[in-house]
Amino acid sequence: MRLLMLATVGGGIGAGIRYLVQAAMVRALGPAFPWWTFAINVSGSFAMGVIATMVMLRYEGSIELRTFLATGILGGFTTFSAFSLDAANLMEKHQNGAAAFYVLGSVGFSILGLYAGVALAKAVWG
Repeated sequence: MRLLMLATVGGGIGAGIRYLVQAAMVRALGPAFPWWTFAINVSGSFAMGVIATMVMLRYEGSIELRTFLATGILGGFTTFSAFSLDAANLMEKHQNGAAAFYVLGSVGFSILGLYAGVALAKAVWG
């Protein structure tokens, strides 16, 4: 039950942060292309690399910390379900080039972001 509460509280925090990022980016860039989801997926993957590595190296794999930060906050923040909807919406509008860039860029840069986060965490705590 303790881990469920940590995940739930963290998820609420992450979802709130996601909302703030999305609202700011829509205001700044407009709604034509889902830059907010793209940025959230890439930055969330980077943060996952940092957090997962930090928890293992600095906090001896603490299940509580991992549950709160990775499952909770980052689970509430990252948006691959929204990613799928955004890609489908672009394809339905026949913006196939934008959809292809969005899908390949999101996945590719998220994986690169994860590796960059791991490298940063190892350099700082490893």
